[in-house]
Amino acid sequence: MNICESFEMPQKKKIVEVGDICEFINGHGFKASDWRSEGLPIIRIQNINGSRDFNYYNGQINEKWIVNPGDILFAWAGVKGVSFGPTIWNGPKGLLNQHIYKVVPAGDYNKRWLYAVLERVTAKIEAKAHGFKTSLVHVHKKDITSQKIELPDRAHQDRISTIIFTWDTAIEKTELLIAAKEEVKKGLMQRLLTGKVRLGGRKNAALTEDKWFSTPADWKRVKIGAVAKEVSKKNSNSDDLPVLSCTKHHGLVDSLAYFDKQVFSKDTSTYKVVEQGQFAYATNHIEEGSIGYQDLYPKVLISPMYIVFKTDPKKIHDGYLYKILKTETYRRIFAINTNASVDRRGSLRWKDFAKLPIPLPDLQEQEEIHQVLETAQQEITLLQKKLDLLKKQKRGLMQKLLTGQWRVKVSEEVKK
Repeated sequence: MNICESFEMPQKKKIVEVGDICEFINGHGFKASDWRSEGLPIIRIQNINGSRDFNYYNGQINEKWIVNPGDILFAWAGVKGVSFGPTIWNGPKGLLNQHIYKVVPAGDYNKRWLYAVLERVTAKIEAKAHGFKTSLVHVHKKDITSQKIELPDRAHQDRISTIIFTWDTAIEKTELLIAAKEEVKKGLMQRLLTGKVRLGGRKNAALTEDKWFSTPADWKRVKIGAVAKEVSKKNSNSDDLPVLSCTKHHGLVDSLAYFDKQVFSKDTSTYKVVEQGQFAYATNHIEEGSIGYQDLYPKVLISPMYIVFKTDPKKIHDGYLYKILKTETYRRIFAINTNASVDRRGSLRWKDFAKLPIPLPDLQEQEEIHQVLETAQQEITLLQKKLDLLKKQKRGLMQKLLTGQWRVKVSEEVKK
């Protein structure tokens, strides 16, 4: 079917405010002294983000606090793009905590269409967030209810809802597939990086264990300092180079693109230069897994608080080492070895980092392990690109459909 056949010419719009079509009921400020081990679960921000770790309340209940499965909730204080905005509650019957509104339609409106309207309202509010609100968004009820929207009739609401639901379904299935692929990759890492499974027809060798990990007896165990050395080169000429930041999940990222603003100093003369093929980690956040491999640009800059190091390619494969250092096992090793500094913020300097042990198969096996895990990661990356595209398409559709720029066709029988 030609997609153009699904739309008709725009008609005169009916503009209303969000507060005209629904009521926003605030949750109750439950205190820690109200919490019990039984009763109705208290729905907090963490719960609408997916956590099923509840506190309970068994005292006197106000009907306004009650949330049923399928109700629309709106977190009016939260992190931009994460916990701020609407959700359709899919958990058990419970009681609403503060900082969350229960959204009650004030008429016969399609609930999924209304949810899509609130998603669009959220995007508009987040786009205007500034200052301290750049990441943490905190609004008043009027900021939501005064938003103007286009109100189609119920038949058109139903049709819009069906179209958007198609994209929601595709997005959800892709997210589930990514999660499944992540679990497969995690299992591969656990087996390959510990030598429990060998590649290239190699026979499994007896495992030897110490307080950190178990590895095959034919693998070496060396200190990081035996295969790598620290590099410390300052940007003394104040060269105009890209500035990177280190994240616990994505490694080194372009700071301006990632944060959508400048979070680094204007004066970068004290910043360190990181060449392509070198590693860097944040000394105060290494226990969170904040370590990265620089493969984005020929040269970049990072904060002087970071440690930079490079490896000896005759002894270790960079891809293998990076995958080892990004495992949960090494995050724990970093945490254990982090020294308490004067201001009580942990730090792991190079002299201590270099003493940490790593399992070391021969270079050929390192390369093979890297390639298998890299292939698994490429599958996830492709799916992530597909997911990003689906979300972009949905945003474009919502812009057209919810503003009346595109008017969906509805038969006369359905309208009646």
